[in-house]
Amino acid sequence: MSNSLTGRVAIVTGGGSGIGRASAEALLAQGAVVGILDRDLTDLPEGAHALKADVTDQGAVSAAIDGFCGTHGRLDVLVNNAGVSFVGGIEDGTEDDWRRVFDINVFGQMRVMRAALPWLRCSNAASVIVMSSCSALNGIPERALYSASKGAVQGLMLALSADLVGEGIRVNAIAPATVDTPFMGQIIARADHPAALRASLDARQPTGKMLDPAEIGHAVVYLASPAARSTTGTTIEVDGGMGTIRLRK
Repeated sequence: MSNSLTGRVAIVTGGGSGIGRASAEALLAQGAVVGILDRDLTDLPEGAHALKADVTDQGAVSAAIDGFCGTHGRLDVLVNNAGVSFVGGIEDGTEDDWRRVFDINVFGQMRVMRAALPWLRCSNAASVIVMSSCSALNGIPERALYSASKGAVQGLMLALSADLVGEGIRVNAIAPATVDTPFMGQIIARADHPAALRASLDARQPTGKMLDPAEIGHAVVYLASPAARSTTGTTIEVDGGMGTIRLRK
C-alpha cells in the first residue's frame, strides 16, 4: 500500500507518544497530511501538525479541529486514540477516578467525534478508527474501570458505524493487547523486579511478547486505506492471540 493515503487529511488524538505516535508515523509514511491533537506537543513526528487541546475540553477540541480541517477543507481519517489506563478491581479507585477515566476515554471520544463529524462529511472516503482494547473483549484481572471504559468505546463504535454507514463514513476499532510503549516502560522501570514484570507482560500474549506500537500503526493504515472500503463496524484484534489461543500448560 505504498503511498496509499497521499493527500488524505488525518487527525490522531493522543498522538504525542505510544500507540498514537506510531499511528501518526504510519499515516505520514503513507503520504497523509497528519494533525496530532494532544496536550503535550513537545516531541512530534517530523511533518506532523500540532493541534493543542485536551479532550476533556469541548471548546478547545472543536477550535483545534476546525482550524486544521478548515485549512484543508475536509477530514478523511480520524484516529480517536487518546486515553488513560487504570489498574485495580471494582473496590479500587474513587468515584472521581471513575469519572476521570470515563471523561477521557469515553466522553473524550464523543467530543472529538462531534467536532470532527462535519468535516468527515466533506470527505468522499471518510474513515474513523477508535482505539479499543483487548480488555473490552476479554476478562482481565485488575482492569474493572479500564475495561468498563473500553467496553463503552466498543459499543460506541458499533453504534456510530450503523449511524454513519449510509453517509459513506466507515467506523472501525482496533483492540490491542499489551503494547511496549514508553508508558509501559516507565511502569516496568518502577517495579521492584523489572525483569520479572516484563516477562509477565510478555507472557500475557500467546506469542510470548508485547506488541510493537508500529504493529498498531499498520492496522490503522489498512483501516484508513482504500483497501478497507468494505470494512466497517469491525474490530481488528492485534493481540498476539490473547483472545483466541489457549496454550497447554
